[in-house]
Amino acid sequence: MKIKTLLMGAVAATAFAPIASAERASDGNVSIIYWQAPSILNPYLSGGTKDIESSSLIIEPLGRYGPSGEMIPYLAAEIPTVANGGVSADLTSVTWKLQDGLKWSDGTAVTSADVKFTADYCMHPEGGCAQLAKFEGVDSVEVIDDLTVKVTFNQPKPNPYGPFMGGQSPIIQKAQFENCIGAAAPSCTDQNFGPIGTGPFVVTEFRPNDVIQMKANDNYRDPAKPAFATLTFKGGGDAAGAGRAVMQTGEFDYAWNLQLAPEVLSQMAEGGKGKPISGFGALVERIEMNLTDPSPALDAETRSTRKAPHPILSDMRVRKALSMAIDRELLVEIGYGQAGRPTCNLVPAPAIYASDNTECLTQDIEGAKALLEEAGWTVGADGVRTKDGMRLSLLYQTSTNAVRQDFQALIKEWWTMIGVETELRNLNASVFFGGDPGSPDTFQKFYADVEMYANNFDGTDPQAYLSMYRCGNEPKPESQWQGENINRFCDPAYDALIDELARTGDIEKRGEIARKMNDMLTKDSYTIVPLVDRGRVSGVSNTLGGVVLNTWDSELWNVADWYRID
Repeated sequence: MKIKTLLMGAVAATAFAPIASAERASDGNVSIIYWQAPSILNPYLSGGTKDIESSSLIIEPLGRYGPSGEMIPYLAAEIPTVANGGVSADLTSVTWKLQDGLKWSDGTAVTSADVKFTADYCMHPEGGCAQLAKFEGVDSVEVIDDLTVKVTFNQPKPNPYGPFMGGQSPIIQKAQFENCIGAAAPSCTDQNFGPIGTGPFVVTEFRPNDVIQMKANDNYRDPAKPAFATLTFKGGGDAAGAGRAVMQTGEFDYAWNLQLAPEVLSQMAEGGKGKPISGFGALVERIEMNLTDPSPALDAETRSTRKAPHPILSDMRVRKALSMAIDRELLVEIGYGQAGRPTCNLVPAPAIYASDNTECLTQDIEGAKALLEEAGWTVGADGVRTKDGMRLSLLYQTSTNAVRQDFQALIKEWWTMIGVETELRNLNASVFFGGDPGSPDTFQKFYADVEMYANNFDGTDPQAYLSMYRCGNEPKPESQWQGENINRFCDPAYDALIDELARTGDIEKRGEIARKMNDMLTKDSYTIVPLVDRGRVSGVSNTLGGVVLNTWDSELWNVADWYRID
């Protein structure tokens, strides 16, 4: 098997940090605002970015991805590779070694038992783990000694960096969570709201969907960090308010995900208190098509699986027509400007994994009409198409955000032009992206016909990301509505490609397989309708130093290196 630089080459070991304060907790308070408020501090129980990134201030993985996608050891002494003996020659195992002397924020030792427990927690058959795709192909996790843990896979794994790498797969403390495994996981409020961690900060107060107060971790491994004594993490509001709070009023130091029109960002920057920063990664705004019937007349189990196919969207011709009606160039123009690019791909980067699919970039209203006619949907007197007595009527939901509501309005107009009746719904982002199994309004439950949002993968290899769409990985009642296969897509041929990608080492071949998988989800089935390859745009105060925007991991990946500029 031909193994490229993914495993054989040297791995970066530096943290890209400017020189910060020489004394821990000497710079007072730092304030961060995410207009999508965190609802939980356990990324294994939520796939929402706001939950994953707020958690990253507290709990950490063995390694992270740097701003260029390079792997950087965090809790690990080094990144294991074939060259240093950490990855077995046959690629069936990876052995991680923890740094010596690591402590949890409660002062107890971090050991390999905590690493093994983290895997057991996510992989528990009675639980629902939002990051289960990270553990795809894991056969066992074995404690070798207090600082060494071995992960064995069920076949050669050319990319063994799923478990414990990146902000989506941090280590949790066994002593704190050992009674929260399986079906009990969502009920452990104290643990999920205040995890004991190894990160630079410790939770002192957490008000879900509102604010988190933190203080410097006295047991953080670098005695000079973090520079800030306390941290305030405010959630809620909207992107415009967050941007103003940093760049115009100076009330906050950092504002995440400023999903605003380009002229609005320019006007805010004129306030003189801060500036926008940006970078492209793999963040795609897209429309997800529901392949199951979301009717409230059906029971939850039926609505969560393909027992009842969607009465309209099960026809690929309808899904394709909806995509054909969209003008992606105009969406970019009104929503993102230079911070966006129209795309037909779920995986737009790195380049080796990006399909050359450009078919969707040309809007074709007449072609969409013809396709619907071919599918048997005829226009009625009111302009809405019907078939066998059913109206072509869709519920289109997304989170509350000015750009997303602009997108909804435009797309509804285009769909009206082709005879589709569209009801728009926007939901509070903290609820929509939350992991509350009791809420009917989460993106995981998908109680709508189509929904729009964006997410991406950490690191530069999309294997775990594309593995989300495996048959059986759908959110459902028995998994507490956790699971990444939002659309309930299921294709044995796609599952076979997941397995093939997992055992393929040649980087060119990996790119070929991933591009094929991308196309199966997008242009071949229109299960996912990509819209915009979004640049990450955030706002940073002119008095905040050390910030390095990272599109390949948690945006707060190096908060320990932040400091106050006088």
